[in-house]
Amino acid sequence: MKDKKISRRSFLRKAGKFTIGTAITGFFSHYYIKNIEPKWIETTRFTISHPLIPQSFHNKKIVQFSDTHLGFHFDLSQFKQVINKISKETPDIIIFSGDLVDNLLTFQEIEETIAILSTLSAPYGKFAVYGNHDHGGWGSEKYQYMMKSSNFSLLQNEAISIKMNNEEEIILAGIDDAMLGKPDLEKTFRNLPANRFTLCISHAPDIANEVSKYPIQFQISGHTHGGQVQIPFIGPLITPPYGKNYFEGFYYITEDFTLYVNRGLGTTRLPYRFLSRPEITFFTLQSEKQ
Repeated sequence: MKDKKISRRSFLRKAGKFTIGTAITGFFSHYYIKNIEPKWIETTRFTISHPLIPQSFHNKKIVQFSDTHLGFHFDLSQFKQVINKISKETPDIIIFSGDLVDNLLTFQEIEETIAILSTLSAPYGKFAVYGNHDHGGWGSEKYQYMMKSSNFSLLQNEAISIKMNNEEEIILAGIDDAMLGKPDLEKTFRNLPANRFTLCISHAPDIANEVSKYPIQFQISGHTHGGQVQIPFIGPLITPPYGKNYFEGFYYITEDFTLYVNRGLGTTRLPYRFLSRPEITFFTLQSEKQ
């Protein structure tokens, strides 16, 4: 059998096709991680069932949104779409788990942001905690102003009761950011009433190991963006401080303590997402006292 020789012209033609194919693949890959997945918001829905959830809270709906990072490839028009999406679901409780603006030092659209956030309503309240970007850039007071002006209760090492007319209650506890704030678990949890379902809001998920030592049943967090870019079979390329151990989804820390980490909505540092779609999460409370 004769050896099949490849002519120079044939070789160059095949090499050219390979180069063009590689360039096209690279272009569309870059386009996807920058322009498609970061805007492809996933609405996730879960049930929280626990013996301590009162019957009057059965089927009450809590929405969590997080890490919008306004100003870094996430503008007010995108933000307004998110807020409208949440409003259409008519949640009973709204929770923002931190990092509203990417850089509060340079952000100018404060009043416009307040106007958009103010359109959100929930019969049992709107609540927020500090994230690291909310403290960064000397932004602590700006963030406080923005959230309080839009009728959010800003929980900073504080626990509050949400009561029904029959006096049945659940507890929401908000912790200050672990990176740039001053989280104080003892202050937050020391006066909790006994045998009440308590949901902890902490921007940083890894503080869950400490929270689990208290009579808390559930924690929701953000901060990690799900790693923002994940590699198949490897996981996230980069995770932030206090987001190394838990970066997305459910974690069952103890028999009676569960953590959920939301992937957030915006991006930071790099405007990319891969295998880590932005997320709005709805939790439906389920009482076991039926």
